[in-house]
Amino acid sequence: QASKVLRERKNIELMDTGVIMVDPNTVYIEESVQIGRDTVIYPNVVIERDTTIGENCEILSNTRIVQCKIDNNVKVEASVLEHSNIAEGVTIGPFAHVRPKTNLMKKVHIGNFVETKNSTLNEGVKAGHLTYIGDSIVGENTNFGAGTITCNYDGKNKYQTIIGKNVFIGSDTKFVAPVVVGDDAITAAGSVITKNIPDRALAVA
Repeated sequence: QASKVLRERKNIELMDTGVIMVDPNTVYIEESVQIGRDTVIYPNVVIERDTTIGENCEILSNTRIVQCKIDNNVKVEASVLEHSNIAEGVTIGPFAHVRPKTNLMKKVHIGNFVETKNSTLNEGVKAGHLTYIGDSIVGENTNFGAGTITCNYDGKNKYQTIIGKNVFIGSDTKFVAPVVVGDDAITAAGSVITKNIPDRALAVA
């Protein structure tokens, strides 16, 4: 009963400052969370541990956010976000998992069944579906085809994948780290990339 009273008090405090809650009775927001004006929180959302969310965001149902910094105009749908930084205009989900130490820069799109971990995706990167991006740095406007995997773990150590700007990654590409991909490169669908790719090259493997 006490926790219910505290939860209701926090929700009312946020709504008094301009946060919109579709159904406050189903929203769980910890005391340390800060949320900006005109952000909409849908039913069945959990927000924890010093998370800050900017203005005009949409946090849709079945989302859990733990200790993240989220800027303005971000949309998150049915996803889990942990210990990460999300810049303005990012869209996430549904069914994405943003794991710790992820940095998503402006206008990045992380789609359904995409997982990121310890990676920086620079402005305009798109990973629409079925992709794992771990221990990676990705340049602006690069596009991930479905089924792309950064193979960052060899059973003992983890390694980094570095991908340049404006890269088009064909569906079902596997990057066996450590590997570097140059700017404006293309990988053919189904390729297993074990060597560095120069700028403006087509990689078929």
